[in-house]
Amino acid sequence: MFLDDYYNRVRALQEEVYASERDGICKAAKAVAATVAADGILHVFGCGHSHMLTEEAFYRAGGLVQVNAILDSAVMLHEGAAKSSAVERMSGYACHIIDRFDVREGDVMLIFSTSGINSLPIEMAQAAKEKKTTVIVVSSTAYDSVPSRHSSGKRLHNWGDIVINNHVPLGDAVLSPKEIHGSIVPSSTVINAMILNMIIAQTAEELLKAGCEPKFFKSGNLPGGDEINHRYIEQYRNRIKLL
Repeated sequence: MFLDDYYNRVRALQEEVYASERDGICKAAKAVAATVAADGILHVFGCGHSHMLTEEAFYRAGGLVQVNAILDSAVMLHEGAAKSSAVERMSGYACHIIDRFDVREGDVMLIFSTSGINSLPIEMAQAAKEKKTTVIVVSSTAYDSVPSRHSSGKRLHNWGDIVINNHVPLGDAVLSPKEIHGSIVPSSTVINAMILNMIIAQTAEELLKAGCEPKFFKSGNLPGGDEINHRYIEQYRNRIKLL
């Protein structure tokens, strides 16, 4: 059955990432923990479907408090899917986004782009580095065979201080049934969400090792959750734009 094929393919990708990228994920977590311990912020950015990882990281039950979601409607799908793709390929827009989200020296920015070839995520990484922000990139080396759309000819991973390969295949889709022309069903969202939450989980451990109390949001559907979350919102409202 196709559902079994998909399950097995995703499980195999998860195992690949765990085996090959564990060290990079740990390195990313150490960078995030060091930033959080110094009262810094983890900024998360992605275009198109990758924006879902930004939302996954932000104001999440069980999620790290010190996360700033860099969400811009022009690169999300609800204002037009084709428009989102066009803006992602457009040069010169990143500076207009980053300046609205209080990205500072010593912060960390986590950028998701499976292809890593489009101008906006590349220029977001460049803009973050200009602000002396540590850049963590999650991308796929499968796209190294595809020309960059950025004027520099470089890819997103060229701008990462820490680079994690999500091992997603070229084209994202992972099943090729003989009954259907071309490949079907994507893999990047589930793999990237795993990578994101592995970073967050290990960040908590690194903070504990450093003697710092990790701050995590609670579910608002549990007793006391709203009260705990409200305290965190008041504490970080001035640094995290969308709280």
